[in-house]
Amino acid sequence: MMGPAHSLSGAAAWLGVGAAAAAAGHSMPWPVLVAGALICAGAALAPDLDHKAATISRAFGPISKGLCEVIDKLSYSVYKATRKQGDPRRSGGHRTLTHTWVWAVLIGAGASALALVGGRWAVLGILFVHMVLAVEGLLWRAARVSSDVLVWLLGAASAWILADVLHRPGNGSDWLFSAPGQEYLWLGLPIVLGALVHDIGDALTVSGCPILWPIPIGRKRWYALGPPKGMRFRAGSWVELKVLMPVFMLLGGMGGLAALGVI
Repeated sequence: MMGPAHSLSGAAAWLGVGAAAAAAGHSMPWPVLVAGALICAGAALAPDLDHKAATISRAFGPISKGLCEVIDKLSYSVYKATRKQGDPRRSGGHRTLTHTWVWAVLIGAGASALALVGGRWAVLGILFVHMVLAVEGLLWRAARVSSDVLVWLLGAASAWILADVLHRPGNGSDWLFSAPGQEYLWLGLPIVLGALVHDIGDALTVSGCPILWPIPIGRKRWYALGPPKGMRFRAGSWVELKVLMPVFMLLGGMGGLAALGVI
């Protein structure tokens, strides 16, 4: 999938979680619903850190470009070190390590730990990174013609406002985890979800996605999971643009309304 579809699917997924949480009696405060949807939208771009031409590679200028090169080499090294006889030979790391459930869990857990240890400034940093990515994904047409500085300023302003709102009593800093010292522990959840939604989206495309690594399947450890080949589509095709993206918007809207108790 392309960046905009990934981000839309991430936002829709978190809004769906909000609806499910409300049905289960753990309703999200509206700031958690909004912040989580934007974080999830941004996190749904992050697995493409292994792709030098992806949206995320442009998001933070030379920093993200350099990081993508490092992650690509790291992913390729892990692939070579763990491939089984049935896994094909590759020349790069795209759609390997960062497109697995292991990576999603590690990144989410790392974000939660950082928020716990680093406090407000760590929360601001996590929000800033994901707000910038959300702008790049959800507002991609405007972001493409704007300067990077404007996108960063919008991300910084959004992060500052959300952090301030979440910090107020009753607005969700302790959602799900209410023990003293566990504020913002939930921040890792939309990050994990965004990464997994990205992987599921890529699994629907022609190449599939090795979500289950390192669990071996037959003669492969990097089994490209996906539906039957006749049901797959190419990234950027009409199926993605004309069918899936409108569906994501519709489901996201319904999920948001259900989470807020409107329907």
